[in-house]
Amino acid sequence: MQTERRSILKKMLASLAGVSVFGLSAKASQFVPDEKEVNNITNYQDVPLFSSSTKLGNMVFIAGQGAHVAPFEIKAHTEIVLKLLENELIKAGSSMQKVLKVNVYLNDIADYAGMNEVYKGRFGKKPPVRTTVAVAKGGVPGNSLVEMDCIAYI
Repeated sequence: MQTERRSILKKMLASLAGVSVFGLSAKASQFVPDEKEVNNITNYQDVPLFSSSTKLGNMVFIAGQGAHVAPFEIKAHTEIVLKLLENELIKAGSSMQKVLKVNVYLNDIADYAGMNEVYKGRFGKKPPVRTTVAVAKGGVPGNSLVEMDCIAYI
């Protein structure tokens, strides 16, 4: 009797395991991403270095955007950078309202308030999460006072 119960239990567990594995396999195959797409590849010494954006499935990753023109004032640079981000998002089929994460890199932490004045409200009523750091003076590439990158969905 005990042996018969164990045999039945083993068959039930095997059956459940098969269903679970099949269920997981079916779900996993639904999430196989497409091949990534890249835009505006920047080369260095004839070798691809980075792209302005990368798409995979319904996600888009926008490379850091900086402002490298006069006037060299944080509000003007923030406006330029946000416009560049928006342009890249639109090219990728997304928008500012679909941004999930923003990284902000300031050349000087004293520019935090000025950057926020221009930044506020730019991503709609449900703003993305954000990380803001000040890098050492001259740490933002070129002569930009601010650089931003973001992750969004399409």
